[in-house]
Amino acid sequence: MSERLSDIVYLFVAATTLVLALWKALALRRDPTAPLALTASMLLCATLVYAMAAPVGYRTVGEWAGKPSFATLPVYLGILTCFSLVHIITLLWDPRRRRRPRLLRRTVRHWILGYIGVATLMIIFFLLADLDGPADPLRFNTAFADDPMVLLFLAVFLTTLSSGTLNTWWQCRNVKLSDPQLQHSLRAFGVAMLGVFGYVVCGAPAIVAAALGYHGLDTVGVFGSTCGVIGTIVMCYGLSGSAVVVWLRQRQDFRRLQPLWELVVARVDEDLAYSSDSSRRRRPAANVGFNLHRRVIEILDGTRALRPWVSQDPVERLYILAAEDTWGEKEQLSAPELQAAATAAALRDAVRRLQELRGSLLPGGSDEGTHRPGEPAALPGDDTPAGEERERLLLVARALSHPLVYAALEESTASSRPGRPRA
Repeated sequence: MSERLSDIVYLFVAATTLVLALWKALALRRDPTAPLALTASMLLCATLVYAMAAPVGYRTVGEWAGKPSFATLPVYLGILTCFSLVHIITLLWDPRRRRRPRLLRRTVRHWILGYIGVATLMIIFFLLADLDGPADPLRFNTAFADDPMVLLFLAVFLTTLSSGTLNTWWQCRNVKLSDPQLQHSLRAFGVAMLGVFGYVVCGAPAIVAAALGYHGLDTVGVFGSTCGVIGTIVMCYGLSGSAVVVWLRQRQDFRRLQPLWELVVARVDEDLAYSSDSSRRRRPAANVGFNLHRRVIEILDGTRALRPWVSQDPVERLYILAAEDTWGEKEQLSAPELQAAATAAALRDAVRRLQELRGSLLPGGSDEGTHRPGEPAALPGDDTPAGEERERLLLVARALSHPLVYAALEESTASSRPGRPRA
């Protein structure tokens, strides 16, 4: 990898980790937990590492410090810090260890003390090394391998990195979590740790060969940095990939609920909306989870406001039509889908009744009758647990345009006209 290409790749990774760090910092404000704090810290540390590891950053730090190769020390200490934080995060996620908090605290404390001890040794060996000469950001390991202090520095670093990455990989492989998103993150962490261990696999032989005076493997050592980049990218996916998937699904659910929101909120009472621009938020980019939660609440409030106009007639007619063979041959609806279709028919009919009543009022007349024409009727799905309301409303929103709903509404409307007996 050339220095120019390294600048592009490293600075791109630095920008990516910075964005993810800010994202996790915002999440930390809403949910201050130790794993989130460690995750945000690790991503911020990775940003600094890649910014300094890029040749342009490496040389800038060297000029600032007055030693061309000085940036190696903060970069390697930053790498060690990043993967020690990942290691600790996986320990905190382990449900077996969480059931024994005293043992968990002792284990985390021992690892932290171990990493601090290793960092201290690295600092001592680096400061005692003779690093005179021009800087080579990509070949420091092999360029100074003939110095005993550099060899000790690298031996401690690579040994600790091997121990930390392999231990984390083993931890990720054996921990079983109930949360599928965290389990997915753990699997990604495991793959990332193997990728980072590739840095050791490539770097160690090149360093030993260079220390013996043979530099034919220097390029292999440089390739180890590529393994580290790949491992970091996979790790970033593990930390944020599942969150991105959730974010995208929330945006999609928000959009899918829009027709139902327009029916039971915009067409019933605009005061039910959280804000005046709610109808324009088709795909919110920020605070998606909050906006989606707010939208579900608004829909439930609108449904509650429609209760006085709800009739059981379209519901009963929909169930009758669904039981007929002609409909069964076209599309078999599951029990939740059929219930959602019945709810959609009842809501469409209730909105029609409300609008007809409002239209019949003379200008300047009282609209008191539009508030409570009768006793509120029950709706299918009234007993749905709060945690399942979002999925139920998504089914209702999808059912609003179902042919069965339109057929039930047509029969119900026709039977309610004067001169037509109700079935």
